[in-house]
Amino acid sequence: MEFWKEVRQQVLTGQLTQRAACRKYSLGWRTLKKILAHAEPPGYRKNQPRPKPKLESFLPVIHQILEADRTAPRKQRHTAKRIFERLRDEHGYQGKLTVVKDAVRDWKQSHQEVFLPLSHPPGEAQVDFGEATIRLDGQERKVALFVMTLPYSGAIFLQAFPRECTETFLEGHRRAFEFFGGVPYRISYDNSAIAVIEVLKGRERKLTREFLRLQSHYLFREHFCLVRRPNEKGHVERLIGFARRNFLVPVPQVGSLEELNAQLRERCRTDLAERVRGRGSSKQDRLPEDQAAFLPLPKQTFEARRVGERTVDSQSLVRFDDNEYSVPVRYAHRKLLVVATVQEIRLVHEDRLVARHLRCWDRERTFFEPVHYLALLERKPGGLDYARPLEQWGLPECFAVLRRRLEAGDPRSGTRSYIRVLRLLEKFSLAQLSAAVEYALDIDVIDPDSLRTIVEHRAERPAELFRLDGRPHLAHVRVETTCVASYQALLEGGTP
Repeated sequence: MEFWKEVRQQVLTGQLTQRAACRKYSLGWRTLKKILAHAEPPGYRKNQPRPKPKLESFLPVIHQILEADRTAPRKQRHTAKRIFERLRDEHGYQGKLTVVKDAVRDWKQSHQEVFLPLSHPPGEAQVDFGEATIRLDGQERKVALFVMTLPYSGAIFLQAFPRECTETFLEGHRRAFEFFGGVPYRISYDNSAIAVIEVLKGRERKLTREFLRLQSHYLFREHFCLVRRPNEKGHVERLIGFARRNFLVPVPQVGSLEELNAQLRERCRTDLAERVRGRGSSKQDRLPEDQAAFLPLPKQTFEARRVGERTVDSQSLVRFDDNEYSVPVRYAHRKLLVVATVQEIRLVHEDRLVARHLRCWDRERTFFEPVHYLALLERKPGGLDYARPLEQWGLPECFAVLRRRLEAGDPRSGTRSYIRVLRLLEKFSLAQLSAAVEYALDIDVIDPDSLRTIVEHRAERPAELFRLDGRPHLAHVRVETTCVASYQALLEGGTP
């Protein structure tokens, strides 16, 4: 450019003639004319593509291979090198690899999809799941990230769950609606099996029962993307990566997911102060417009749960989500309803709650409640010391003392009597029964019936004293004292 400027300056300002400039700078006449005609070098201009005589006849074969690759598995598609090898081995191609690479690159560039920018009015939302790595109790673990975004304001809500499933999908919605203070009137999704049973023609979908229950409770409209068209919810697709880079770097080290989710909520609130690119206001300033278009939150709280029917096996265990949970032995071989939430598992027979366990997100674990097996042990007392459900049962020391004294006093039936005492835990808490056992040991009254009487008496609550506080209308009521002699008159048939 410096040489170009100097030649033009010398000639066009009259310091050199054109002939003198050609001699001084060793330029051809046509080159000098080009310099004088253009303020900057025009660059190389090719009127038509350079011919490729060796490859020209093979271009249809290359295009056919690339077109067929569209329906092949993504990880088993042709590379340019593999196409070159097939052309050489199957079609007798004599050219070089570089020319084939250029042809493949040109075809792919010309066939890349172009997307139309979409408009997002206030009140719409997009939902998706992502994945991240955290350190939970010192161990590295992958978690599922539920993300809901509001494209108009740019607000984002993020929560971490052990796994992507129906319960976490529903719980994520509940928390997001409460965080934003309302329900978006329209939410966009991909075609996840959590929500969609079957993809029908166009945008028609056969939806799962739990998704319909969520929709019936909050009344929003759904919008499912076309198959392999994630650009229709591109806002949430981009913000999953944004949230992972900004909210989860460095890798969080937490003691529980509840702790992590509290941190994520706070970060989502802090992010509202950020300005949206291309818009003069912050997310916090635009959020009220989204909220004005929201549907109101229902008064009734939504329970994020999954319900399934399971049969109890011969060991009084119910298998759910690859874990096993115990129920009272009288429900063995019966069908129960399993109600699973993010925090707990509830087991229901007909209209009765028969067991409750904390939810475990690991695999192949068994969770026993020792009380569930006491009725069976009363019939089979010989299994008391070998029962697996009782292996980790940490009873207070007073129970061991009670057992020794019962078995010493009655070697034949002492164990059964001890189990009868333990069965009181079916009705009373461990703290109540422990206090009763300690008292019974002190007074040396340790038979099961006496212990039942003690614990029932201690559990009774005396009638509370009736007070007039807060009942001013009763302060003026006067009740006359009853005359007992009036009843005697009635008995004698007279008039009181």
